[in-house]
Amino acid sequence: MTAVLIIFAMGLIVGILSGVLGIGGGVVLVPMMVLLLGIAQHMAQGISMLVIIPTSIVSVWYFYKERLIHVQAALYIGGGAVLGALISANFVQAVPANDLKRIFGIFVIYSGVKMMWGTRKRREK
Repeated sequence: MTAVLIIFAMGLIVGILSGVLGIGGGVVLVPMMVLLLGIAQHMAQGISMLVIIPTSIVSVWYFYKERLIHVQAALYIGGGAVLGALISANFVQAVPANDLKRIFGIFVIYSGVKMMWGTRKRREK
């Protein structure tokens, strides 16, 4: 029962961060599953992909109500994302878990640094 509560709490944290920060949740959820629950990297990424579905449905509903979605742009981006996901889902299976962890970590760090510097530049103008 304790494990279920921990996993639910992780989901709650990810849902809150997703809503507040506009992130997909995987940036937080994958490391939590790997580091706290000992789930393999490939499995954690697969679970994260599945968790995106209900989270996205709820978020889209709220954003749509507030007229904060450009449907045509979302369809174009979605089409590219689906194609990219089909390609990468097959490719990632051949990548060893340790390499995948490094790639994921580098991406998260790069994204965070880029966002901080981007914010700083905008404030200076």
